[in-house]
Amino acid sequence: MDIHKKTISYCVKDAAGKVIDEGAVEATRPSLDEWMKKLPQPWTAAMEATIFTGWVHDHLRPCAAEVKVAHPLMLRAIAASKKKNDRIDASKIADCLRCDFLPECYIAPGPVRERRRTLRYRNLLVRQAVQLKNKMAGLLMEEGVTYNKQKLHQPGYFNELLASNKEVSMTLRPLMRLNREMLERLEKTERGLLRALLRDRVLKARVERLMTIPAVGPVTALTWALEIGEVSRFPSVKEAISYCGLCGAEKTSAGVMQRTPLSKQRNKHLQCVLIEAAKIAPIWNPQLAQLHEKELEKGNRNRATLAIARKLVAYLLAVDRGERPFVVAAEPAAA
Repeated sequence: MDIHKKTISYCVKDAAGKVIDEGAVEATRPSLDEWMKKLPQPWTAAMEATIFTGWVHDHLRPCAAEVKVAHPLMLRAIAASKKKNDRIDASKIADCLRCDFLPECYIAPGPVRERRRTLRYRNLLVRQAVQLKNKMAGLLMEEGVTYNKQKLHQPGYFNELLASNKEVSMTLRPLMRLNREMLERLEKTERGLLRALLRDRVLKARVERLMTIPAVGPVTALTWALEIGEVSRFPSVKEAISYCGLCGAEKTSAGVMQRTPLSKQRNKHLQCVLIEAAKIAPIWNPQLAQLHEKELEKGNRNRATLAIARKLVAYLLAVDRGERPFVVAAEPAAA
């Protein structure tokens, strides 16, 4: 199946590769129900991971023997050709499926995806709040207004600035008030979404365990739990570090190995949160502080931050997999 916003192109093939049926249906649940009645039983479906894949996967799963989701980047490398359209794409996905060449990717369960959507929406509100703060400072700089950068976004100082500072023009005051109202509304909504996720009965026990790790706060714990999904799919720490985008790609040719910069094939939400957490982690965790100092001696601050982020991944994976709180290992006694 090649999924789009309004239509879904399909190609039905048997195990020998013979085309049984092909065409397109509307991307609606009733149309898919009618289409599934015509399929030979039992049947297996495959589709590329897109923004629409989640609801299509959940709708087909009860009726299909199996529903697989393909990794877009790897599928494009396998099925690349000069001629490309929806019908050909659907046929190539069917060929990859029947020949067992389909590069599958993980799709989280429905409840996890729903809560992940809420967390990502909260992150969007945080980014918009930062934009409003920057815009507020920019408006003042355009007028040459003198202000205290550290106190600008405090309600008391902001009201005093508008009331007593004569450098703020009358045309600027309505924009500043509007900006402030939008900022307060965004921050109130963001805090409400975060509280709702922390109180969620599905996540509460897991997030509380993860927060026992020093330097792991509610946002880091929630992001790990919802972006990782089922922790059992990572058999080793190296695979988890790679998924979080904290290592470079490896290129080996003729016995020469090269390490590239951080790979773009990663979960960008986890990568961003873990790197930001790693910047302040040495303040809260003595073990991470020692590691940070050791890496700083090599002369690269960014590599030291990455080392802390990788260590956080190891802590999070161990606590999540073991389903027990974090305990600091006792140092061995001196001889």
